[in-house]
Amino acid sequence: MTNDRALEDLRHPGAEALLQSPDPARLAYAGPDGFPRVIPIGFWWTGTDIVVCTAPTAPKVTALAERPNVALTIDVIGPPAKALLVRGVARIEIVDGVAPEYLAAAGKSTSGDELAAFEANVRALYKQMARVTIVPTWARYYDFGAGRFPTFLRRLVDAQANQARS
Repeated sequence: MTNDRALEDLRHPGAEALLQSPDPARLAYAGPDGFPRVIPIGFWWTGTDIVVCTAPTAPKVTALAERPNVALTIDVIGPPAKALLVRGVARIEIVDGVAPEYLAAAGKSTSGDELAAFEANVRALYKQMARVTIVPTWARYYDFGAGRFPTFLRRLVDAQANQARS
């Protein structure tokens, strides 16, 4: 269960821009051996959840079925650096054919004939897909150019500023 504060950063305009970005997210999850994995992956933001899609036989599907807690980062190196960090719980659904969110995610960076060719290839390849819906439970948006820092860094900056004034 989450509270509004845990998710309010998802409504920040900068976070919303990252959620619409064609850049991949980095998805972190625990592998079958218990060690962490981080993979770049295309995603689709539904307005409430983050959806990623893959083959039902992908190792991450088995791992997420056993350990559904995940972390996801979408960032821009900058300048200025911006990052959206999300923690959540993954739900897996096997769907026939190609999940619409997979094509929608591809459409963020591809269009026209290139997107049509991609879709044709994907439909020929996938008889089924695993749709992984990540339900956010916590989110933070950082924009270093606008002074939105992690708390520990804000304290360090404030302490340095106070020391300089002394």
